[in-house]
Amino acid sequence: MAWTEAERLSLAELLADLDEHEWSVDSLCAGWTVREVAAHLTMSTRLTLGLAIRGAIRSGGSFDRMENRFARERAVRFTPAELIAQIRETASSPRRAPGAKPLDPLLDALVHGQDIARPLGRQRAVPDEPALAALEHARTSAFYGARRRFRGLRLVATDADWAAGDGVEEVRGSVSDLLLLATGRPAGLAGTSGPGADRLAAQLKV
Repeated sequence: MAWTEAERLSLAELLADLDEHEWSVDSLCAGWTVREVAAHLTMSTRLTLGLAIRGAIRSGGSFDRMENRFARERAVRFTPAELIAQIRETASSPRRAPGAKPLDPLLDALVHGQDIARPLGRQRAVPDEPALAALEHARTSAFYGARRRFRGLRLVATDADWAAGDGVEEVRGSVSDLLLLATGRPAGLAGTSGPGADRLAAQLKV
């Protein structure tokens, strides 16, 4: 929880440093601006079971459409300053979205931090121990599709003492790039190398 709180507060600092036009820049999340990603982040501690059920019904049973609807609605409803305040207010909250695992909020904050920073040309380092824990969680979780995506591959971090997978084709990259790949983001390919990188590119349709 301390890792998650620290990452949320760091994200709030990043958002507070943005110029007005940067809030409208397209993020790495397809179809979402930086502002909509920030709005999505405020839901991590606010999505109750009742709200999720109502949202799912309104969205035709689609989790993705529900998340999209909530992000867009909150991005319109709240100003950037209000969204930042909401992230700070609940940074230490242990509340998780229904069905979320303990490491999901940390992974959410780490990856969305890259979703925001990279299109803006900003460098955002990930803390080693929390990021590796989040990467291992994403790699083994059924939710993010990484089990199928990384099948037959061996992942090797170039900026940390970490490797995983028993495949013969290596994919080498920074922990932040591997985090993006584990959650299905083609942008992670930019800093990766190795014979497995081409296979990942084909899977991600790059």
